[in-house]
Amino acid sequence: MPAREFHDGAKDGLEALEPLDPDKITSFSDLLVAMRKTAFGGRRLGEAFEVLVAMIEDPDCSVVLTLSGAMTIAKMGKIISSMIDYGMVQVVVSTGALIAHGLSESVGKVHYRHSPSMSDEELFRKGYNRVYDTLEMEANLNYVEHVVSQTLKRINADQPLSSEILTRELGRTLAEEYEGSGILKSAYLKKVPVYIPAFTDSEMGLDVGTWAMGKSVDLARAQAQGQAGGDLAVLRALHRFCPAFNPYLDLNSYTDHVLSAKRLGIFTIGGGVPRNWAQQVGPYIEIGNLRLGLNVKPPRFQYGVRICPEPDYWGGLSGCTYQEGISWGKFVPPSEGGRFAEVLSDATVVWPLLMMGLLERFGHKGKPA
Repeated sequence: MPAREFHDGAKDGLEALEPLDPDKITSFSDLLVAMRKTAFGGRRLGEAFEVLVAMIEDPDCSVVLTLSGAMTIAKMGKIISSMIDYGMVQVVVSTGALIAHGLSESVGKVHYRHSPSMSDEELFRKGYNRVYDTLEMEANLNYVEHVVSQTLKRINADQPLSSEILTRELGRTLAEEYEGSGILKSAYLKKVPVYIPAFTDSEMGLDVGTWAMGKSVDLARAQAQGQAGGDLAVLRALHRFCPAFNPYLDLNSYTDHVLSAKRLGIFTIGGGVPRNWAQQVGPYIEIGNLRLGLNVKPPRFQYGVRICPEPDYWGGLSGCTYQEGISWGKFVPPSEGGRFAEVLSDATVVWPLLMMGLLERFGHKGKPA
């Protein structure tokens, strides 16, 4: 057995760690840079800041922000709108629930802290919808439905709908009729498209479905007349009247945005459908090349930052590592310049720190020209 050697880390090119010295830290940016040279979760957060800075500083990089989890009801909405306002992201892909709760806030409604003394049965009776430790008023969502229906009246009834079209028009409504900030308002003003791939899995999806049926109530009642079941028969008749919603408008619009970028970055909060939908564009182009006889270069994400508490060994996509995504052709391998960081944490804990660091680094100048 060969004798054990005692190498010096510096001679082998290893990076030295440094003590986190509070006396040398005067800003969030300083703190995050210093954390990169520590260990464990602190190092991961510091690395995430480093990659975020790189993708925002890169003038040729288009950044896709994917959002899941109850981030707006958790009061992270202004972080999202600020990232749009300062040009840090060029595309948003989100769950519908997150956007709906953000709309509630954008039109001046309030979310409340849940008191453990109130049972869920009591919450239901009082019209309070609980999201972990926070409450969304059912009355808020009813007002959001009013905003959605008023917006839909402005859209050409013969025009096929997509989530991008609806979120853009809702942003226009916010910009023209409501004071204050909002995700869709910022996106509209900055011309940032917002996609909701699982659109029907949201309050807004239910609003649009109900709006479409509402235009045909009299016809449905006539069709159900004489049938057993009363209003249930009317409802079943109404279910034949669906909105002209085409999700492939979203898929192809998003693909066009991605294909027009010289380089791609992805900043993912949580995971779920928004993450997978945003990442599948590379395989989508590869499938087209194979089956349609095309020769288009499949886009790959060169930068990526993921904030999500889910580890990969649970098997869900939310915890899937960027390294695994390389095998699917979704990301540029590190050997070819790919830069990725993953923080296994609740986004409400670390996202505000990253945002403050970014604002200190870039000030109010936004994305460099």
